[in-house]
Amino acid sequence: MVLRPSVDDDVAARLRLGNDPDIIRLYGGSRADVRPMTEDDAKRWVQNLREHDYAWVIERGTLIGAIRLDRVDLRDRRASLAVSIDDKARLGLGLGREAIMLVLQYAFEVLKLHRISVRVVEYNTRALRAYEKCGFVVEGREREAAFVDGTWHADVMMGILDREHAALLRAEA
Repeated sequence: MVLRPSVDDDVAARLRLGNDPDIIRLYGGSRADVRPMTEDDAKRWVQNLREHDYAWVIERGTLIGAIRLDRVDLRDRRASLAVSIDDKARLGLGLGREAIMLVLQYAFEVLKLHRISVRVVEYNTRALRAYEKCGFVVEGREREAAFVDGTWHADVMMGILDREHAALLRAEA
């Protein structure tokens, strides 16, 4: 797996992945709101990654998604994490976990952050398991935070601290 900055060729690759309604739902979007990916949408996706200081394309032979650190606060040494695996055929293969671990290593060892947080809609059990395998712990729930397909769902807030990440790496060694 490679995490890398976005390039012009990513427009065509992102356009090929399209907007799968099932994947969009995992991110908290309603199926009814999903529209086909256009070339302009793909260009904006690539441009947004380019303009973001801490965002990378996830590549496994070809582009499969993106990962980014949002709201990076170097004073308080914290950030939030967002991951998207947009290739339906690549879900459930541990690629999200692999990308998360690479970004956590960068966040804790290079940026010297203390804490990374993430929010996951409660029914995205695949993502919840991936974050748990990466050492994230559930810190709370925000009730009825996401209105998806006509139903309210909770967001699960998770976090990991630098020392928890270091302990996980030691345990895996």
